[in-house]
Amino acid sequence: MRNLIKIKDVSSKYDITARTLRYYEDMGLLSSTRSDDYAYRMYDENAVRRLEQILILRKLNISIKDIQRVFNTSGSDVVLEVLGKKAQSIDNEVALLHELKEIVLDFIREIEQVNFSDNSDIKLLYNKAKEIETQLISIDYIGKPSNINRLIEITEKLDKKIPDIMVVRIPGFRAVTVGEQSWEDMFNNGGYMYQLWQHVHLYKNVIFDCFDFLLPKNDKAEWICAVKDGVTNADVSPFKLLDFQGGLYAMAVSIDEDNESIHKVENKVRRWIESTNFELDKGRNVMFNMPYLYEDGRDVAYKDIEKGLGYKQMQRYFPIKLKDDI
Repeated sequence: MRNLIKIKDVSSKYDITARTLRYYEDMGLLSSTRSDDYAYRMYDENAVRRLEQILILRKLNISIKDIQRVFNTSGSDVVLEVLGKKAQSIDNEVALLHELKEIVLDFIREIEQVNFSDNSDIKLLYNKAKEIETQLISIDYIGKPSNINRLIEITEKLDKKIPDIMVVRIPGFRAVTVGEQSWEDMFNNGGYMYQLWQHVHLYKNVIFDCFDFLLPKNDKAEWICAVKDGVTNADVSPFKLLDFQGGLYAMAVSIDEDNESIHKVENKVRRWIESTNFELDKGRNVMFNMPYLYEDGRDVAYKDIEKGLGYKQMQRYFPIKLKDDI
């Protein structure tokens, strides 16, 4: 085992977890050696040099997919292409930041002109803030009306943060379903949601202290709740039971806000999936739920949940499967 380095020593030297090392191997970026008299992974000098190259590229925010391209081709053409695109991306971001600074300075100059003792000026600022929030341009104001539109465009381009994503396996389970319902019928007083929760004593937790999942379906939705063993259709009438197949999901936690924010998070998760060896499983539905945040497990209204975190925490689940060409 001379000149071979143990996985724990590599992990310690480069401040990288053993899980990440195994992931790089799974992605075909790194290889390890095993010996008959030693059960753990070990790395030779070539593997260590390769790891150093990987870490440098990752520090430059080069994607795993592009690193695979770099290592799978000979010569320097691909790495020069990848680094060239990264440099261009940085230039574009710097230009956007400079433009954003000018817009902020314009806003400062506008606010300096406002008379805070004048109610009409205060209302103007309020209306302007609402325009930014809702992305609607409906009135003119001091300064440059085009700033709001450009501000939205710039912040959208600069907002590249991907929410933390976890790949989870949801087990199959027996569930009660309301069937596909309109949003209005589902949430009206006395509607399907109210009726569904009359059976709450029959439900059981599935994952992350949740037993319910909402599956959006165009302009309708289906709410399902996992039920305890032995529950029959007669127990949940007028609703019906179904067998939920479960499977792998990319799960992201976000704040339950307006529809625009919801779509933004969903688009980012979809882009994350595209950067992996998974793909969206179109045979299953995207779904979401919210955890129960009280220690005693009591049922509370959303307004009471918000007293804890100050907002509603939503968990979104995107069905995934390995790409067919892997």
